[in-house]
Amino acid sequence: MKDNLKGIGVWGQRHYQYLKENRPTTVNVMRMNGTLNSYLRGVNDQADEMTFQLVKQLAMQEGVTEELKCRDQMAWVGAMNNIRDRVNEIVLNEVIFV
Repeated sequence: MKDNLKGIGVWGQRHYQYLKENRPTTVNVMRMNGTLNSYLRGVNDQADEMTFQLVKQLAMQEGVTEELKCRDQMAWVGAMNNIRDRVNEIVLNEVIFV
């Protein structure tokens, strides 16, 4: 069955893929109830908010500031990439793969 999954975002698509592979019954029940898209949009919104908050918190804790960005752009980019990768792993494990 083809799902119309427009507007669910990247995190929603990742969660959908997880559900499809690991919990197909859940996907089918949500399809029949007509709640799949709104559920996936909610998961996407939750993951986006969590990502934003965690990146902000970790950058503050680790001293990754705009001043560092002006002083040493490569160090800032490396630190932000590291933070972003860690946050993505956290979001995947706490929101997407559950």
